[in-house]
Amino acid sequence: MIFSASNCSLILTLLIQMASAAMVLAPTAIAPILLLEHHWASSTIGFYISIVYLCAATAGVFAAAMIEKLGPIRTSQIALLFSCAGLLLILQDYLVINIIGAVCLGLGYGPITPASSDILVRATPKNRFSLIFSIKQTGVPLGGALAGLLIPNLTDYQNAGFAFEILLAISLAIAILAQSLRHQLDVNRNPHAAWPKAYRFFNPIRYVLSHPVLSILCICSFVFSIVQLCLSSYLVTYLNTSLKWSLIDAGIGFSFVQFSGVTGRIAWSLLADKTGKTIQALIALSSLMALSCLSMLYPDVHTKEWLVYCILCIFGFTAISWNGVFLAYVAQIAKKENAAQATAGCLFFTFLGVVVGPPIFGYMVSVTNNIELCFSFLFFPLIFISLILNKFNQQKNDA
Repeated sequence: MIFSASNCSLILTLLIQMASAAMVLAPTAIAPILLLEHHWASSTIGFYISIVYLCAATAGVFAAAMIEKLGPIRTSQIALLFSCAGLLLILQDYLVINIIGAVCLGLGYGPITPASSDILVRATPKNRFSLIFSIKQTGVPLGGALAGLLIPNLTDYQNAGFAFEILLAISLAIAILAQSLRHQLDVNRNPHAAWPKAYRFFNPIRYVLSHPVLSILCICSFVFSIVQLCLSSYLVTYLNTSLKWSLIDAGIGFSFVQFSGVTGRIAWSLLADKTGKTIQALIALSSLMALSCLSMLYPDVHTKEWLVYCILCIFGFTAISWNGVFLAYVAQIAKKENAAQATAGCLFFTFLGVVVGPPIFGYMVSVTNNIELCFSFLFFPLIFISLILNKFNQQKNDA
């Protein structure tokens, strides 16, 4: 029964993560169309992502208390419903309603990862932590790939409303499917636990900041998330405006990067599990990410598509591949009883990076009118992270 629940929980958490990520990234997959229809500047993409992840950070911190009371499955179902409502509101032609939609998408996205960590940490053998968590986290790039392939093509077939409605139907189906496993996976919930209170907001944050290793990982995820979301948010616009690819071709390129991230998440997790050298894996990821950012300076409108795909492959293989190894290491350090709290606390800083990064990136794009140059600037914080992780690894080996 435990084995069956373990397999089912992995599949279910993967599907939930995929649906949630696809709804967040769907507007960015047709960003040039939405920007043109609403007469917005390209920096609006960054502000949209910022609002989503600011709300996700808040919801993620409160998620530990929600999971305790409602259970991880019910929490995930409620989160998916919030995301569905948010995506519907994004379609409306009123700025205030669009902002409310971004808020709802963030409130729906935030609890998903703490809830899935709470499920998986209780059913995953220690020697497979990185692999299982990375497979689950492939839901993020798979969701991005789904958005990149589905949304531009369905928009071209009919319109954005039709495309979003298909995605909503898929997400609602997954929420309904989750109900079939609730009696197995919500067994540890405490219905009498108190509802989340404002004063509990800082508990997960205090926990990770008081932990010497988790605090370093928070800095790491802060920078990594900036790079990941700048890539995911601005890639379609970069391919469409800088390299003059069609919107459908840019969507395919976006999906290619996400699929590279899927492959990377599994590959990096296998490396971390087999060698037991998680810190070294994170150092390698950070260094390769930095080089990928610099490589974005090379392509222009005359560059062969296969060469652009090679650059994008390496970028996706690193910038969208760090999450599984990172979350598995967080869960291992925190132990089972604190997995949800540690994940929520670290994700606050992950989401904070997304809140800060894309708007600044968008502002730099509007000032320089050069997206590839802005990507190259991300080289510097990534090298800084590589140095921090390397110093920590040396201290760990000397201890």
